[in-house]
Amino acid sequence: MTEPGRADGPGTTRPGKIIAVHAGYASRAAESGTRPAHPSYFLKPASSLADSGGEVERPPGTEQLTCEGEIALVIGTAARRIGRDEAWGCVRWVTAANDLGVGELRAQDHGSLLRSKGGDGFTPLGPALLDAAAVDPAGLRVRTWVNGRLVQQDTTAGLLFPLTQILADLSQHLTLEPGDVVLTGTPAGSRVLAPGDEVEVEVDDVATGAATGRLRTTVTAGSVPYDPALGALPAPPARPSALDPGTRAKLARTPVAALSAQLRKRGLDDVHIDGPRPLTPGSRIVGTARTLRFVPHREDLFAAHGGGHNAQKRAFDAVSAGEVLVIEARGETGAATLGDVLAIRAHVRGAAGIVTDGGVRDAEAVAAVGIPVFALGPHPAVLGRRHVPWDTDLTVACGGATVQPGDVVVADADGIVVIPPALAAEVADAALAQEDEDAWIADRARAGHALDGLFPMDTHWRARYAQRGEAQ
Repeated sequence: MTEPGRADGPGTTRPGKIIAVHAGYASRAAESGTRPAHPSYFLKPASSLADSGGEVERPPGTEQLTCEGEIALVIGTAARRIGRDEAWGCVRWVTAANDLGVGELRAQDHGSLLRSKGGDGFTPLGPALLDAAAVDPAGLRVRTWVNGRLVQQDTTAGLLFPLTQILADLSQHLTLEPGDVVLTGTPAGSRVLAPGDEVEVEVDDVATGAATGRLRTTVTAGSVPYDPALGALPAPPARPSALDPGTRAKLARTPVAALSAQLRKRGLDDVHIDGPRPLTPGSRIVGTARTLRFVPHREDLFAAHGGGHNAQKRAFDAVSAGEVLVIEARGETGAATLGDVLAIRAHVRGAAGIVTDGGVRDAEAVAAVGIPVFALGPHPAVLGRRHVPWDTDLTVACGGATVQPGDVVVADADGIVVIPPALAAEVADAALAQEDEDAWIADRARAGHALDGLFPMDTHWRARYAQRGEAQ
């Protein structure tokens, strides 16, 4: 691809800067559950540029290389403090871009995304340039394919902020110079890539049919590891801390009813996941929440999100030892949210259990796996009949309760309770103390004492309880 810009060597041109929009499309904001009030941006280095047909390395020690198909704008005229009406006039070319990034490198740069998004080859552009004056900025479309399957599709009608607003806003803060590239955000459906995958991105003008052609990039496995003596190594995205072993042990022997009573004393009454029952009688769960959300079935969304290594499979591949996978299925029992293969995967990874306010298929086989599963009941249909697997590790609603990643989930025959992590130890201690007290009261009742003054205890019985180590 040839583009206007600053010469950076024989036969090459590079932009002075590449500016990328964090959240561009409403569909992407819906995936994350956060809708920004204003556009925000980050910078990518010019050295990340690549042409169509090239390769990009997935760095050693990482698994979360993702693709993001985007519309790229190439500035043709310097612009500073321009209005929306004149903003499109500063754009010379429109093309396709793939804003690649590595999830395990996000946290190390505290929001700058330099290492996550700035690697060599992480900004392919092309293959053809469309004349900006000949296309409608409100009628552009971007599509992304992974291994020939369409995974992303949206038009500029789905943008949170029009292209002209993005350009005008940027020009308030800095001068847009000829050759600069503005990446305008990606729609829903970004995918995790593996070595051997081929990604294609195309931008076209829906009305005229003018198109960039498909921008092609192939993923390869990097072979040179990072040197820990020089800087931070890739690390999985941070998750809430694991449950303290001592607190976990206490919760494991505390009835859910006792925990519920203690939470109510602390003003928390809406912390029960109502409806799901254990597939196997006597099942008990204690662990920290990992979440998965299904949205109602829609044919086009299922085509884009339902296949491949979708959110459902990613969740079961990522759940870790001691975690509880909590699934939001909206109380819909007309299709399953998991089957025996997924239950086996969670069990092999050491998950503490699975809670879903939806159905389970292969229910007998799931029950035989050995992992505690609480669900609304069995159903033979696969999820595509009622659900689209949408996103993971976000706040969900399950059985009428709000559950956040890291919340403590405890389940037994009485039901399921969600405990804020900061209260887990306190609530466990208080519940066990109350259980001891209730057991002592029960013994007195068996001995023939009347309940008046005993349950709850008055000062007389309270004094006797305090002396319970002595002969009664």
